Amino acid sequence: MASPNDRNDPDSTDDLRPVPIPWGPASGVGSLPGADPAEAVRLVVGELPGFAHLPELPARGPGADLIGRSAALLVDLAFDLTPAGWRLVPRPGVDQRRAQEFLERDLDALYDVAGSYDGPLKLQAAGPWTLAAGLERTRGDRAVVDPGARRDLAQSLAEGLAGHVAAVAARVPGATVLVQLDEPSLPAVLQGGLPTVSGFGKLAAVESHVVEQELADLVRRLAVPVVLHCCAARMPMDLFRAAGAAGLSFDLGLVQDLDAVGTAIEAGTHLFPGVVPGTDTPLPAPKATASRVRAWWNELGFLADQLPSAVTLTPSCGLAGATPDYARAAMAHVREAAKYLQPE
Repeated sequence: MASPNDRNDPDSTDDLRPVPIPWGPASGVGSLPGADPAEAVRLVVGELPGFAHLPELPARGPGADLIGRSAALLVDLAFDLTPAGWRLVPRPGVDQRRAQEFLERDLDALYDVAGSYDGPLKLQAAGPWTLAAGLERTRGDRAVVDPGARRDLAQSLAEGLAGHVAAVAARVPGATVLVQLDEPSLPAVLQGGLPTVSGFGKLAAVESHVVEQELADLVRRLAVPVVLHCCAARMPMDLFRAAGAAGLSFDLGLVQDLDAVGTAIEAGTHLFPGVVPGTDTPLPAPKATASRVRAWWNELGFLADQLPSAVTLTPSCGLAGATPDYARAAMAHVREAAKYLQPE
């Protein structure tokens, strides 16, 4: 079978038709509680053997959070931590080195624990808009307000993600690597809801066609399938699909626009509905969760036999805020619920 990279190689003699993506029945969103990367990888591979992901552990501190961890992927851009948050700076400092060391430890743990893993493997990073919203420029305003800064960030992130994908593929050669871009800040970007650095005002909304174009530019630069994730309300599903997402990840309880969901399904976009909360709560029986997903699918009006191949069940968001026991139970729950969606 041709690799995803073969599709972008004009000199390849392989069949250049799109290669089917081996979506698994259940996966995670990204973050987990705890601070031990080896234990986290062991947990993910054990509970989600059909579709693993490289876990994020923000409890380790600054540099392991979404913005710091994603900034660690940037090429030829420096950043540092200030009392107000992450900021682009002229030269690297100790905070950047710490964030990069966290990533290296995660890659070492992945190789040690899951080097023989065979199947889809998802990596997560902040998308370009959330990263630009979370990084200040040296003058103190958010990078998201500056088209030039956004362009530099997106190009640097694309290069860094390509290197990250290559590093993971070298350590886990049996894996089919995918990238998930997390965009929790994007609804606020589109609606003018981001606060200024001072906190006394709001940044102007960015027009949707600008957001779509810049996001699509980054998606096109990546040689692997891209999943776009947003567990905030008002997820711009149509925009994500139009930007080239191979998959859409969302909280099933927050997405009300069934027309947008139906359009995505008809376009062949894979869905990652989040079906259990990201923080501790009593969980229903897995069969009840599967029945809820079936009822949602029936409301969309698609044939029942299309469901298993169209969805991958996940928690509704990252599990960093959960207890370790709940995180394990949530992953086991989506795995077991997905079994009830498979044909008998």
